[in-house]
Amino acid sequence: MDSPEEKTSITDKAIHNYYRKFESLIALILTFIIVVIVIVAISRLGYSVYNMLLVGMQDPLDHKVFQTIFGEIITLLIALEFSHTLQYVVTRQQSIIQTKVVVLIAILALSRKFIILDLDKVNAGEILGLSTATLALGLTYLILKLKNSN
Repeated sequence: MDSPEEKTSITDKAIHNYYRKFESLIALILTFIIVVIVIVAISRLGYSVYNMLLVGMQDPLDHKVFQTIFGEIITLLIALEFSHTLQYVVTRQQSIIQTKVVVLIAILALSRKFIILDLDKVNAGEILGLSTATLALGLTYLILKLKNSN
């Protein structure tokens, strides 16, 4: 006959198994949503490139054109990185999102913010805040990387 500890262990395993399936389902739904976002973003990027560079004959090195196009490209990269990270959960290679990847995505998002920043409309406090956040995320990433290498 099974002891109470063995029954609890079996129950815990079943609950954990259901939770992993639930987690995979949520990750799959999020992946689908991100795919929709990527499709919309790539179509907007294509439209922006077509409209600004081919129809409007604008200079691709113009600051505003550069900001718009590269801001959209980095947005796509961020969405793709989210999708790639979620695939680990969907395929059950990992049960949770790794902190290091989340920090890297945040650094990408801040990089995007710096690229699209309109220096004529931003004050020193905002730049200092973004710089501080970037430094903090960079140090966090370094700590995580050093911790994982040991």
